[in-house]
Amino acid sequence: MKTAKTCLALAALAATTWLAGCATPEVRIRKHPEIVRELPPQQLDLIKDGKVETGFDMDMVRLALGEPDHVKIRPQRDGSNEVWMYSNYETKDGRLLYRGLYHRYYLAGDASHPFYLNYSLRQEHDRFRVVFKDQKVVAIEKENETPTIARLK
Repeated sequence: MKTAKTCLALAALAATTWLAGCATPEVRIRKHPEIVRELPPQQLDLIKDGKVETGFDMDMVRLALGEPDHVKIRPQRDGSNEVWMYSNYETKDGRLLYRGLYHRYYLAGDASHPFYLNYSLRQEHDRFRVVFKDQKVVAIEKENETPTIARLK
């Protein structure tokens, strides 16, 4: 009985580590050495810390943050901007349930959610948004902050 519990605990720990590992910048960096090879050290340090800045391209943002929860196109007079949104999901009283893609898993190629993510009273709001123009970051809009906007020349 004790051996079965120990095996179950180790299996759960291994599964948790494997799932969490997929969501880290380090794992994404290891999977894409062809992108990392071209990066200056200061940008690579930001990516390792899960941070982005204006001027990053879409691949760099994916390495740092992972896939966005939502993507929208904002029409502009001079074309359009692509906006990547990263979300929190909370209870009505503001307690965090989970953050975006970190709790998704893939079954036969389709993104699925564990049963506890179907909490009927959950609320979604954007933690932050990354705005792209011509596939480069031009603004980072964080919750409760003024957007950081790159000056376009």
